[in-house]
Amino acid sequence: MKIVHFADLHLGVENYGHINPVNGLSSRLEDFLSALDEMVDYAIHEKVDMVLFCGDAYKTREPSQTQQREFAKRIRRLSQSGIPLFLLIGNHDLPNAVGRATALEIFETLSIANVYVASKPGLFRVPTASGIIQVAALPWVRRSALLSREDTQGLDFNQINERLQQILTDVIASHASQINPAVPSILAAHVWVMNARLGTEKGMSIGQEHMLLPGNVANPAFDYVALGHIHKAQVLNEYPPVVYSGSLERVDFGDENDEKGFYVVEINQSGPDAGKTTAYAFHPVNARRFFTLKIEVSPDDLDPTASILRTIEPNLARIEDAVVRIEISLPEALSNRLRDVEIYRLAEGAYHLTISRNIQREVRLRLGRGSLEGISPRDALQAFLESKYSPERARILLAEGEKLIQTYNQKL
Repeated sequence: MKIVHFADLHLGVENYGHINPVNGLSSRLEDFLSALDEMVDYAIHEKVDMVLFCGDAYKTREPSQTQQREFAKRIRRLSQSGIPLFLLIGNHDLPNAVGRATALEIFETLSIANVYVASKPGLFRVPTASGIIQVAALPWVRRSALLSREDTQGLDFNQINERLQQILTDVIASHASQINPAVPSILAAHVWVMNARLGTEKGMSIGQEHMLLPGNVANPAFDYVALGHIHKAQVLNEYPPVVYSGSLERVDFGDENDEKGFYVVEINQSGPDAGKTTAYAFHPVNARRFFTLKIEVSPDDLDPTASILRTIEPNLARIEDAVVRIEISLPEALSNRLRDVEIYRLAEGAYHLTISRNIQREVRLRLGRGSLEGISPRDALQAFLESKYSPERARILLAEGEKLIQTYNQKL
């Protein structure tokens, strides 16, 4: 049985983008849809048995009609190909108020063929081309849905989280007790598991969050534990595999060095009485590249722009079609010598470019009133030059300064 596991699509992230004049869509929305299309194309071409989405389809709880339309197009492709799609509700899919529809509920309401939506914990038996698969669903659940006011009365935040952790652990254990060990089984959860390495979800979190311990989800009753919510792809446990697929597309520079994609999971069983084995592999997608170039300008540099251009030139291949930030550190005295237009012209192949200046403010040498007594012009000049320039340049300038001082003294 072959399954695709992905999560944290976050359609609606449009930073660093521009409007496509042909269709009116944000170019960054097109980036995210392109990554989604890669996953859909793979699933259809490889004839996988199921696609499992572990939550957060959109950036906001109230996506635009355009975002919903584009997501629905991809859902329809999978549905019409006969591939079951399991949609788990994430925290970004929940509405602001209890009673309002979730962002994914429309697919359940319309009874779209081959589409299953888990908006509350439950155990699903999903028919696939290779047989039944059991999916224990743990979507993101509101704190208020698990704990009443009476339950939380007199408890601090940590105690409330401990209570939530116990409730969710009991839910997972309950699902595990109902699993038929002869049938492939997956736990699909949109949760924050302690010790997971965080990604860009830190800047997109909604409210205070609760966490589960790795041991709470690594239940041996499951052949694979598919997680969503954390944007960095990672494996937390081997037996059973506990895996965050990570986000499909890079959100910002926090994702710069992270590969983006989805996991392909294969659950094999040689016979009805034999044990099952699970193999999984990360499948990268062609996500938008992000690239940071840091350049430090020397105080001795007579033409900082030329030096910056020389540093950029070997990196033009990495800059091409990427979201780029060039961070320039330079002394305050040289800040007015930068010719930004030349830098932008050289790096014009970037998909999006920002140039930032880190100005190193001059630390002025201050001599106390008492220190001025007895100090020679030559020593004062030396102290000033050594505070402002490199030793070699200070030595050269001091030699020239001494000549001027001598010429002045001879005229007195």
